[in-house]
Amino acid sequence: MKKRFNLKDLKLTRIRGILKWLYPGIGIKRWIGFSAFGILLVIVGSITLRTEEYWFVQILDGIVVISGIIILILGIKRMTHAFIAAVVPSSRGAGLVDMLYQKRQLGRGPKVVTIGGGTGLSVLLSGLKEYTSNITAIVTVADDGGSSGRLREQFDILPPGDIRNCLVALADASTLMRDLFQFRFDKSSEFSGHNFGNLFITVMTRLTGDFEKAIKETSKVLALRGQVIPSTLSNVALVAEHRDGTVTEGEDRIPKARLPINKVYLRPGSSLATPEAIKAIEEAQILVLGPGSLYTSIIPNLLIGEITDAIISSGAIKIYVCNAMTQPGETDGYSASDHIRALINHSNPRIFDYCILNTGEISKETLKRYAQDDSYAVVNDTKKVEGMGYRIIEHDIITAQDVVRHDPLKLAGVIMSFFEEA
Repeated sequence: MKKRFNLKDLKLTRIRGILKWLYPGIGIKRWIGFSAFGILLVIVGSITLRTEEYWFVQILDGIVVISGIIILILGIKRMTHAFIAAVVPSSRGAGLVDMLYQKRQLGRGPKVVTIGGGTGLSVLLSGLKEYTSNITAIVTVADDGGSSGRLREQFDILPPGDIRNCLVALADASTLMRDLFQFRFDKSSEFSGHNFGNLFITVMTRLTGDFEKAIKETSKVLALRGQVIPSTLSNVALVAEHRDGTVTEGEDRIPKARLPINKVYLRPGSSLATPEAIKAIEEAQILVLGPGSLYTSIIPNLLIGEITDAIISSGAIKIYVCNAMTQPGETDGYSASDHIRALINHSNPRIFDYCILNTGEISKETLKRYAQDDSYAVVNDTKKVEGMGYRIIEHDIITAQDVVRHDPLKLAGVIMSFFEEA
């Protein structure tokens, strides 16, 4: 039997909802009372100020009004802090100004789309999120090594590793939460070699039945400043054809072959781009390729025809960030122009207009240590690159203390300067 609608019960429910603000322990009613006291002082002081004839009494009334205004402002401020801390627990300890800046100022930042994968892309994202929250990371899904490869083979899902790194880089969650997603189980565990974040995304994929939906749900957990999108939802494999005619299949195996690469391609070759990735490229104001492994992180995205076509058609500022060091088994002996030539040979000369090259100094000790692994500083053959029709931006954009990496804030600052000039 259906319960009849009762207007009286509805009114009582609403009244109870309002009265809940006065329940003990919420931490708001004291500031409501504080603000109400401030309003009372302003009203009383204003009334007596208008009717009082003696100047010294008017001064006292004025002090009462000013005190009431100060008390009202403080009450509203503390009430707002208490409300935000209750609704957004992660905001506790953060200043209200910082929160407003993040939501308003960063929300008005330019739409930036980054394309790549691996460590290089996650480093760039961690810097960009300090300038804008309108970030889209389009990430390769050709990875088949390590934890990602094992999960891909066992559960028939797309590799979560590069996706995880980008999610953590854009996360606005606590440091503990970011560390949790990067936690790697030790060799004594049955989960040896796996990252918690990879396992989390795998479980979310099984629960939602969709890898893309799993990424979106994980993004909510990490409170992302932006979004991460796989370049394709097809289960692709990366294949390299070497200059000696041999072929190596598998993103993880290609660098290990230690043979000069002639070209790479995807199998199957008819993979479709993720619709959200195409939409992001079309709406982008800045498009960034790299930094990252040339053949195994950046180029795989460009092998998807729809993505390359969308980049060519885009009116965004298009930038390529060249690596600072060569990568053994991929770019041995490559100069900056060699990197660019490989990019355009696999896509189109119009995929970017500007090239950022590092001019930061790397110590002799660091170079010597890298040389032991057959990795060397990329030669900036600027004139050759300019002869190919690209504008060069040379800048110190690296940090080279223990390892040579792009400095997140330096690199992001250079990229954002393009938008400011435009």
